[in-house]
Amino acid sequence: MSALDTRAATTVDAADAAAGGHRGRAARRRPRAPEEGLIPGARRGGYWLYLVPGLALLAVIVVVPLLWNVYLTFTEYRGIRPPQWIGLENWTELMGDEVFWTSFGNSIAMILAMVIVPTLLGLLLAAMLFDLIGRKFGARLASFLRATYYLPQILPAVIAAIVIGWILRPKNGALNQVLEAVGLGHLAHNWLGSPDTALPSLMVIMVWVQLGYPIVIFMAALQRVDPELYEAAELDGANWFQRFRAITLGMIRPEIFVVTLTCTIAALKVFGPVYALTGGGPGTSTIVPAYYAYSEFFQSQQVGYGATIATALTVVIAVVSVLFILIQHRIEKKEEGR
Repeated sequence: MSALDTRAATTVDAADAAAGGHRGRAARRRPRAPEEGLIPGARRGGYWLYLVPGLALLAVIVVVPLLWNVYLTFTEYRGIRPPQWIGLENWTELMGDEVFWTSFGNSIAMILAMVIVPTLLGLLLAAMLFDLIGRKFGARLASFLRATYYLPQILPAVIAAIVIGWILRPKNGALNQVLEAVGLGHLAHNWLGSPDTALPSLMVIMVWVQLGYPIVIFMAALQRVDPELYEAAELDGANWFQRFRAITLGMIRPEIFVVTLTCTIAALKVFGPVYALTGGGPGTSTIVPAYYAYSEFFQSQQVGYGATIATALTVVIAVVSVLFILIQHRIEKKEEGR
């Protein structure tokens, strides 16, 4: 290369460098354009405007009634005259109320019927539908059976309770007539009208109603499990129960916590089936806190005392929810530490 060509190349490089420097300084001086897809005003906190309607509804529907309910627990109020402040009298009466403690004892039975039994059966049935029936007979049959189990969840609780009430009628109910038809008429019983069978009958009904929910959740969770895991375990000689214990339970543990928590909350605040089937009776054999609060509100017109029962139930549900979440986090941390 000649000296002339070398000087020309050097001049071009210097010009490019100078132009790049000018472009860099110009780019630094030029105002930055707003990011694409960014909502105008969002960087200045304008997104809070979109939360105002939801926060307003939350305040009107949840927060204000909750605070008013808590206030009523310290008053005597029958819904007509203004509330009269009585301090902790309602709470003192509640602590010694045998019906209140009976209602919470019945809630334990509801937890057994709506949480423990449906969750265990739901785990087994979901694993069988996914690992056995789905693989051997096809996904369509498994989906049909899943929808069949979920059908009671679609029915309104009161309608399902009325249908069950027809089946369990003492005189012309379907269950007693079937028992008589097969020669077991001596077992015919007033299932919902007898104190010794009312609560167990209600528990069986709630198992039937609640069973479909965990099955659907668990089968949806099993969709993300690699089928090769089951195939490899089967090739290694693992039977169905061993695959269920080693693969299924470990993979869907988060969903088990979700189902357990939501079903426990539903069991603590169950109302519709009790209202439609037994009305808390006979006596107090099937009364639950939600129905007891309702009866004090609207039947006895003891609004202050009913608010106390409802507030106590709210506190119990909040404590149970926090405990479930803490236990779940602790188990997850232990697994991450392994």
